[in-house]
Amino acid sequence: MSPDCSELHAPILDWYAEHQRDLPWRAVDASAWSVMVSEFMLQQTPVSRVLPVHELWLEQWPTPAALAEVSSGEAVRAWGRLGYPRRALRLHAAAVAIVEQHGGEVPLSYENLIALPGVGDYTAAAIAAFAHRRRHVVLDTNVRRALARALSGVEFPAASVTRAERDLAESVLPLDPETAATWSVAVMELGALVCTAAKPRCPACPVADRCAWRVAGYPAYDGPPRKVQTWAGTDRQCRGRLLSVVRESDGPAHSSRLDAAWADETQRTRCLESLLTDGLVVRTSDQTYALP
Repeated sequence: MSPDCSELHAPILDWYAEHQRDLPWRAVDASAWSVMVSEFMLQQTPVSRVLPVHELWLEQWPTPAALAEVSSGEAVRAWGRLGYPRRALRLHAAAVAIVEQHGGEVPLSYENLIALPGVGDYTAAAIAAFAHRRRHVVLDTNVRRALARALSGVEFPAASVTRAERDLAESVLPLDPETAATWSVAVMELGALVCTAAKPRCPACPVADRCAWRVAGYPAYDGPPRKVQTWAGTDRQCRGRLLSVVRESDGPAHSSRLDAAWADETQRTRCLESLLTDGLVVRTSDQTYALP
């Protein structure tokens, strides 16, 4: 580890100790399951929307075993309007695997975590670090942006994680596992609260005087066009509208209610078939649909 990199540790860790948000999955007594649920819910979803659903979820299913005992449809129903509901199916499948393969306890190792349904590299590393205090490189959007600016002098990182980027993150990761875990969440918080994508608050940054992007004069991003998410009129919106009808129905939802929910028949049919294919909805008769 270079001296320049190690000089980042104390300012960022001290800043985090003072400014960290009070989130339930970061509490000293938070269970590994609470951390795991939060990581699934926080994918592409802001903290403000996750907080109430996470609380209700943990009240209803405080352990993987409790979730595994109910149908996947109940998980989809409880997911509510968080979006990307396939995450609910994957979390349910992961809970079943945890019960069957790990005695109901969230695995400790990255290797066992990444083998669970719906768990990729980031989620496995995050759970290992934040729940079990293991030393792993944790690269979410906020971490990647903060490190890209501070260390590489660019406004935004590449579209996907590169080997060079991972090696650089590894080079600044403290050697002590406990400190490494805190560092990972501290950089994540810095990216979420200060080093934001739009209008970063550089005067509030604890390492502004060491930031390569700032020193270089804030050069503008010159890479490939960044994806801008759209919503209105998309298949995502249509799927969400149809799933809401089924989720909020007292019994199987009749196709006439789905017809009323989305006018474009071609798009409605396509999206309904995709919901059936994904296992988010099941056909109960020629004209009715329900959660699995």
